Amino acid sequence: MIPGIGPSGRERYGRQILSIGVEGQERLNAAHIVVAGAGGLGSPAAIYLAAAGIGRLTLIDCDTVERSNLNRQVLHGEADIGRPKVESGVEALRALNPSIRVEGVRATITGENASALVGDADGIVDAMDNYPARFVLNRVAQERGIPLFHGAIRGFHGQATTCVPGRGPCLACLFPNVPPKEGSPVLGATAGVIGCIQATEVVKYVAGEGELLTGRLLLWDGLAARMDEVAVAPRAGCPACSERVRR
Repeated sequence: MIPGIGPSGRERYGRQILSIGVEGQERLNAAHIVVAGAGGLGSPAAIYLAAAGIGRLTLIDCDTVERSNLNRQVLHGEADIGRPKVESGVEALRALNPSIRVEGVRATITGENASALVGDADGIVDAMDNYPARFVLNRVAQERGIPLFHGAIRGFHGQATTCVPGRGPCLACLFPNVPPKEGSPVLGATAGVIGCIQATEVVKYVAGEGELLTGRLLLWDGLAARMDEVAVAPRAGCPACSERVRR
């Protein structure tokens, strides 16, 4: 028997344990991750974090499911139209892995409530569709000393990075000015690519495996089927992290 996991966990996570070890799996089972956004990015990220055995997932979203969401927001289906996304999302994740704790919070993330919403989480998946909310989460992550796993998409293109306080640039270093509001076009498969990268980064961070995207912005070009990356560094005087980053 695998200590702390049990026979059902040994069966469920057996192939994964070959990659991250028993201790890595136990770390996943003990972790609490907030997925901010239950849409195109949050759907694949949450699905694979639930499947991986993250012990507690908090899904935060304020919207209801619309038919126009269904090309990319794979947590939800036709029968969920009109339901709160956190309701249908939590239902799907619990069905996928009944052994973990999944909770949904229907709320708009603001500067006033973000810290309370994040609570005692070990990390935040940034699956938002607007940069003001992303920057709020970035500041909370810096204040609490926990990582922010960033992803963004547009059409066939996407990006991802991991911001770990004290170990590299934060999101505000990369984007000192608010980028244009995200929106159409969105290809569902692009959300799948970037959301899966975010989930992989979470698993690596929690399990202590591999090299994170800290200090690197990964760029996905689906039209060319090519990934590139750009090295990024802390920005002097960044209001969100300048006192926390070890240069």
